Amino acid sequence: MKGILEVIPRIIVHGGAWKIAEEEHAGHMAGVRAAAEAGRAILAAGGSALDAVERAVIVMEDDPAFDAGVGSVFNRAGDIEMDAIIMDGRTLKLGAVAAVRGITNPVRLARMLFDDTDHSLLVGEGARRFAEEKGMRLCAQAELTVPREIERFLRLQKMPDYRLSYEFTPDPQGTVGAVAIDAEGHVAAATSTGGVAYKMPGRVGDSPLVGSGAYADDLSGAASATGHGESIMRVVLCKMATDAVARGLRAQQAADLAIRTMFERTGGYGGLILVDRQGQVAFAYNTPHMTVAWTGEDGSIHARIKA
Repeated sequence: MKGILEVIPRIIVHGGAWKIAEEEHAGHMAGVRAAAEAGRAILAAGGSALDAVERAVIVMEDDPAFDAGVGSVFNRAGDIEMDAIIMDGRTLKLGAVAAVRGITNPVRLARMLFDDTDHSLLVGEGARRFAEEKGMRLCAQAELTVPREIERFLRLQKMPDYRLSYEFTPDPQGTVGAVAIDAEGHVAAATSTGGVAYKMPGRVGDSPLVGSGAYADDLSGAASATGHGESIMRVVLCKMATDAVARGLRAQQAADLAIRTMFERTGGYGGLILVDRQGQVAFAYNTPHMTVAWTGEDGSIHARIKA
């Protein structure tokens, strides 16, 4: 017997739901495949879902193709502020950081908070000080900066009437996330992002908020979201999806329902990945593209970026 449930360990990751430029498709696809493989390797060796999702997200934070860690967007002051969360479905424990600067891997800092404190969320300077206390290497913003985001920032500075919703459809951005189930039947979720381009300093989106950007519960499943954060928060998207699984919907039905409901209630766009407690994976989105990679029941890796 394998613990609580006889399940096949699986992982599914996302690299964001947006209109992704054609020339960036290959890089996004390679990035999510690498992340899924990193998580798969941990699960195949008997590791936990929690370790698998952390490792998968770190791979994408290190990849400049995505809006997370290296490659994160600038806010209106020209600063990079990042958010991340990790959650364990066995205990419902979580760690999250928001509006943190100078950290290459925010999800790793969220995991340290998870492991070493009684807190669930640290923000801004407090999160940075915690990183220093734990001996985490702090970095200059230049290490997180890529030419794509410098160009975007300079362009948006010239748009006095710019609104955050404008950036959502035309340009690629890539909040990243992962959900997994391990051989013991435990689920976990993690999400990381640099946020939305040209946001107000201090703005925090859905990603580090439990139930919105991520959620994990062994009694139902785990989910990670991406997209227009203000819309995702308004419907608590990931909790909505896992609650639907708990009511008896299949994973794909629950994912579809959550995205449909978000659009009907808020007009919001985005995407969601989900794994249920039987190990079924699913994803849904209402944007032109969403980069996703997942392991099949035979351990093979599949990936796609558009329907």
